[in-house]
Amino acid sequence: MTAFGRVDGDLVAWEIKSVNHRYLEVGFRLPEPLRGLEPTLRALTVARVRRGKIDASLRLRNAGGSPPHVHGDTLRGLLAAVAEVRRHAPDATVDALQVLGWPGVLAADEAALAVCREAAVAGYRAALAALLGERRREGRQIRAVVVRLLDEVAGIGTRVRELAAAHEPLARDRLRAKLRDLPTHVDAGRLAEEVVLLVQRADATEELDRLHMHIAAAREALSGSGPCGRRLDFLMQELGREANTLAAKAPLPETATLAVDLKVAIERLREQVQNVE
Repeated sequence: MTAFGRVDGDLVAWEIKSVNHRYLEVGFRLPEPLRGLEPTLRALTVARVRRGKIDASLRLRNAGGSPPHVHGDTLRGLLAAVAEVRRHAPDATVDALQVLGWPGVLAADEAALAVCREAAVAGYRAALAALLGERRREGRQIRAVVVRLLDEVAGIGTRVRELAAAHEPLARDRLRAKLRDLPTHVDAGRLAEEVVLLVQRADATEELDRLHMHIAAAREALSGSGPCGRRLDFLMQELGREANTLAAKAPLPETATLAVDLKVAIERLREQVQNVE
């Protein structure tokens, strides 16, 4: 689900964004001295998030502490490489800030770096909590939409069942009308058998029963306290299968129209479920 979390501290500033994704994908942008924190931060994320694409960015602040010192050996090696480049390309220019940004040129004080690490982890916890708070608020809104669409799908299924109950006499009347145009007489028993066959081919009782079972399972998943997105994904696939079968069996124009409405409602459900963790 889409959400944003931000924390500004004296030493570090975090920004975390999340967007919809079928699985969990986490990316970090960390300053070079703190890259070693990524496994810890990833573990904190995996423990609290199950789904979504999350991008987290950390920025170090100058909190008035001692400035980092220049690592002489690394700087000399880098400048020697720059001089070699200039021998072959005299017009090449190098900015001093680019030199300082080269990995290893600036060496931070270890004690100060340890404080930054602690501040970074604590700030990330706070930013992640803010992000999850936004996700929960959005989740409550999505849940209301999904419940309304489930009610719509259930209502369409009920109307299909009501139409199916009227199919047998309609099938008998239609078959009799066709037989009246034939030059030969058809036995009443044979007519009854054909009506039974037509009704059996168009019988969608099992599909409708399964449709309502899947709807009940989706409602149960929504009422739980844990993540339910992947379960809902599976149930949407099953609802789609039942809708396709109902459309293929639709004996009446009204039923065919309802089958299309059912497919549209299930597709809208599927789109919303993609946003659920």
